[in-house]
Amino acid sequence: MSKPRITKDHWLYTMPVAHRGLHGEGAPENSMAAFGRAVEAGYAIELDVHATKDEQIVVSHDANLSRMFGVDVNIAEHTYAELRNYTMTGTREKLPLLAEVLRIADVPLLIEIKSEKKVGRLEQALYAQLRNYKGEFALQSFNPYSLRWYVKNKPQWLRGQLSCSFEGSDMGGLKKALLKNLHLNFMARPDFISYSVGDLPCPAVQKAREAGKPILGWTVNSQELADQKKDLIDNIIFENFTPRKA
Repeated sequence: MSKPRITKDHWLYTMPVAHRGLHGEGAPENSMAAFGRAVEAGYAIELDVHATKDEQIVVSHDANLSRMFGVDVNIAEHTYAELRNYTMTGTREKLPLLAEVLRIADVPLLIEIKSEKKVGRLEQALYAQLRNYKGEFALQSFNPYSLRWYVKNKPQWLRGQLSCSFEGSDMGGLKKALLKNLHLNFMARPDFISYSVGDLPCPAVQKAREAGKPILGWTVNSQELADQKKDLIDNIIFENFTPRKA
């Protein structure tokens, strides 16, 4: 068995991670305002990335701007200059570039790769963005093929497998079982697991933890829930409350 690359004093163990930044009133999720608040409070930041039509890396959970911006616009079909014409509903916040976040982030970043279709385009663009970055970061994805791209092209970067029970998903039964039970870890070779806290305990997650991989629980929305699950996870990805720091 290979030795775990993440030690107990690493930020993935010790620093709570603000889900899409420290968002709230006046600071929408995945906005520069939310990221600034997280930096000021000293929390690590979880964020999501997509590639624009002109290969710019932008920060957004959704592939379409309708939920956060109120316009039916697909990120991948437009240039960054076009996307900057829109503001998040009720604010002046625009779609951030990852490069903007990197300039202000003196806390670690947990970057979710939203690569749901053909793998390679987003991964390559993200590699180009991060290869000279000096700050601390780790990558994670629900897509094990996305993580495999980094196994082949940048194996030293820390990788995390995102997963959950996929209850209610229209995903096929075999695919659901493979992903839920982390059966593709042999391919993704994750250094840590990020798992839906509401779907724990899970035997596959416990096995990964026993093998020395830190377990991050998402998305924790109260200290009560964090305390309830503390024996099953090593760190939290949180929102809507101020967690105790280790």
